[in-house]
Amino acid sequence: MSEEIEVNLEKVEKLLGCVFDDKMHLLTAITHRSYLNENREATQDHNERLEFLGDAVLELVITDFLFQKYPEKPEGELTAVRAALVNTVSLADASTKLGINDYLLMSKGEAKDMGRARQYILANVFEALIGALYMDRGYDAAKEFIATHLFPKTEQIVEKRLWQDPKSRFQEVAQENVGITPSYETLAQVGPDHDRVFTVGVFLKDEKVAEGNGRAKQEAEQDAAEKAIAAKNW
Repeated sequence: MSEEIEVNLEKVEKLLGCVFDDKMHLLTAITHRSYLNENREATQDHNERLEFLGDAVLELVITDFLFQKYPEKPEGELTAVRAALVNTVSLADASTKLGINDYLLMSKGEAKDMGRARQYILANVFEALIGALYMDRGYDAAKEFIATHLFPKTEQIVEKRLWQDPKSRFQEVAQENVGITPSYETLAQVGPDHDRVFTVGVFLKDEKVAEGNGRAKQEAEQDAAEKAIAAKNW
């Protein structure tokens, strides 16, 4: 293992707040499949098996936490809250705040892509780190890591109903605040059939609250509802 890699691993350990007995677990966790294609001399595996393991540990830890924290909530709502906690956006955000992006091992091509693909990579690395912690330090260490980086998100998700899709959320808060069920109207559609973009308005009676865009009407409606919630500050 090179000196440069060792230094990087020490920095990653500081980010995680944990020293690994077997550094290979950590090295594997931050290694994307594409890195091995360009670095044939690398001795570690890519992180997909650790991601698989970490996903299972994550689901158990979050499920147990929510089950204990919200004894009054039904299974369906707990499932939705859990999904919001462990979706790609949430896990990628946790990885970004952790600072792990600077230490990912990937191909030069992947390293240039800072869009949606990077978000998936960051989410997968978060799960791989959980798997690495579980393998190296055991269940309690993995649980502590998850508790530190994900548990604090829970109350905001529940209070702002972020576990609901935007249309459902806007309908509930609109009925609570003004006693009106929102309605949606297609305002425009442009482009050929294979590349059409819809613009949809969301209304409370005669008031147009917001407009949304999407490749399908449903997508545009969800976008409009999201913007309506922000516009009303509900």
